[in-house]
Amino acid sequence: MSVINDIRTAFSRRDNALNQLLLINVLVFVFLVFTKAIMFFTGGQYYINIIRQFQLPSDLPDLLRHPWTVLTYAFTHEGFLHILFNLINLYWFGALLREYLGDRRLVSVYILGALAGALFFVLSYNLIPALRPALGIPLIGASAGVTAIIMAAATLMPEYQFNLILLGPVRIKYIAAVVIVLSVVAINQGNPGGGIAHIGGAVLGYLFIKQLRAGRDLGRPVQAVGDWVGRVFSSRPNLRVTHRRPATAAVSTTKGSAPAATRKASAAQPAEDEIDLILDKISHSGYESLSKEEKQKLFKASQQ
Repeated sequence: MSVINDIRTAFSRRDNALNQLLLINVLVFVFLVFTKAIMFFTGGQYYINIIRQFQLPSDLPDLLRHPWTVLTYAFTHEGFLHILFNLINLYWFGALLREYLGDRRLVSVYILGALAGALFFVLSYNLIPALRPALGIPLIGASAGVTAIIMAAATLMPEYQFNLILLGPVRIKYIAAVVIVLSVVAINQGNPGGGIAHIGGAVLGYLFIKQLRAGRDLGRPVQAVGDWVGRVFSSRPNLRVTHRRPATAAVSTTKGSAPAATRKASAAQPAEDEIDLILDKISHSGYESLSKEEKQKLFKASQQ
């Protein structure tokens, strides 16, 4: 079927991380919708056992029996409006973050935001006395990962503007502030677990950009795991290509000079200090203030 081929193509591309995140959320949603419908018409009572494999439990014994749910919950939705708003925000802010930081860091922020949200959620229900009576309630939704992306984008370029319907241009730092306020409101109005998970994601998104500017990429463990999984499931063998220099080629060893290939590689990869200065310029003056050369350097850095 062409649909299956399209899905395979989407996941086979390495420069398609945002669409892959969106697609995983949609596929899980569709699977649960059809499964629930089948269970309804057949009179089966197994749906609760199926959804339990995806949702994050708040009690530790159940979590120990389902450890994978610290991640699967972040791709799981049951309500249409729930997934719709999450995917809209993921698309808007994810595209922005991907443009500046690249696919790998976009995925890192989403995954780490989901893990941070899971940590805040589980710890709060087990350590805060006011929440202990509700211990056992589960959590689903991409909100923690999406909130991490929103906060990361707002921290990276707070003056960037989105044109919102009825409101016009709004700086994303104000959008992030509204998201935080709504998360706090949710804690007091019937959804404490969701609100706390959102705050966990927001904290991670903020720290990710601050640490990145300090020269520390918090997403490297996520990227390393992703590379390992890719090698495990890849059908192509690892090939080592050796380039031999012709015997007649002359190599310059004059002090102060460098081979042309070295100079070219150096020019192709902007220095980390240059990127930091460009990111600082974005945070103060916005993306539009960058010169064409600075935009090119930022794009090249995002592809590394």
